[in-house]
Amino acid sequence: MSPLPSRRLSARPRLAFHMAMLGLLLSCWVIVPAVDRLHAAETESDVEPDLQIEITKIGLGKEVVITKGRREWFMRVEVTPENSVVVRQEKDGDRYLLDDSEVHDRSMSAAEVDAAITDFINSVKTTQKGK
Repeated sequence: MSPLPSRRLSARPRLAFHMAMLGLLLSCWVIVPAVDRLHAAETESDVEPDLQIEITKIGLGKEVVITKGRREWFMRVEVTPENSVVVRQEKDGDRYLLDDSEVHDRSMSAAEVDAAITDFINSVKTTQKGK
């Protein structure tokens, strides 16, 4: 059996191929940054711009206060060698909408405290995004 004869592309199809590849590269060069800017704008608009978040370290624990106008969300995680106390509050002006506390019979780790604070912040952001 003889090998298949090789076919060389003439100059015109090669030029068309190279032009198509160049067009594809230029399209990606223009479209990808535009999509990236659009995604960044969506991400920034997802976060409520008027939510003020303040996190304070208190001993082994932390405290977060989130405010938006008259609304205020508060969470404090106090850690002692014997136990941990988590306090959550939500206020609208002077009226408490939520006043909750829980006691854990062990000391929470720094990672657990950070996770609790982060989850609380994300839950407030999520509920406010829906409004």
